[in-house]
Amino acid sequence: MSPRLLIIGGTDEARRLAAAVHGRMRTVSSLAGRVNDPRLPEGEVRIGGFGGPGGLADWLRAERVDVVVDASHPFAARMTASAVAAAERAGVPLLVLRRPGWTAAPGDDWRWTATLEEAAALLPAVGSRAFLTTGRRSLAVFAHLSGVWFLARSVDTPEPPFPPRMEVLLSRGPYTREGELALMRGHRIDVVVTKDSGGAMTSAKLAAARELSLPVVVVRRPPPPPGVRTASTVGEAVAWLDAILVP
Repeated sequence: MSPRLLIIGGTDEARRLAAAVHGRMRTVSSLAGRVNDPRLPEGEVRIGGFGGPGGLADWLRAERVDVVVDASHPFAARMTASAVAAAERAGVPLLVLRRPGWTAAPGDDWRWTATLEEAAALLPAVGSRAFLTTGRRSLAVFAHLSGVWFLARSVDTPEPPFPPRMEVLLSRGPYTREGELALMRGHRIDVVVTKDSGGAMTSAKLAAARELSLPVVVVRRPPPPPGVRTASTVGEAVAWLDAILVP
């Protein structure tokens, strides 16, 4: 019988990994269920939580899962920690698949912060018309900033609390440099706020900000748990799976 693989996360990397091993491994992709109408990967899909590390460990045992790849969002630190703890309890090998973060290029004006709260504290000194691309669940952190106007882009409609001066743009990537330039010019954006999510799907805003000489407030991503095996590409993840699962 082919090996059983649990892929955690609804990222582009998670979908590409499921497609890469489809037909050779029995995959189950676990989605948190926080996005309406998600892009579904190939293979079996499970939506919803497991009930913490203990619940996930029980599920791994009950479903006879052979290996886990955590391909959740780079900022889903709680999910990654839960997956690591559950895999250890169940005695199942685990790999954390994380795409590399972004790297500043010549002409970039990036202001790094350790947290969203630090980004919110810094923002009024940097600009007054912000393009906010940190996700709908982060808007509460900026809700007290009455002196800043926000263009908040998210896949789904955000819930309050959120800033009093804000326009919501519901959209899903990938985006183009030309489209981001038009968006920033049309809304007279003077600062961009983002997380260091990495990847090409949403990096066009950084190229547009560079061309417009706009500052970018960038929130650093949390590091993976210490001692955990990691991969930065789908190809690396497939090679690791083949090495431990294929005779």
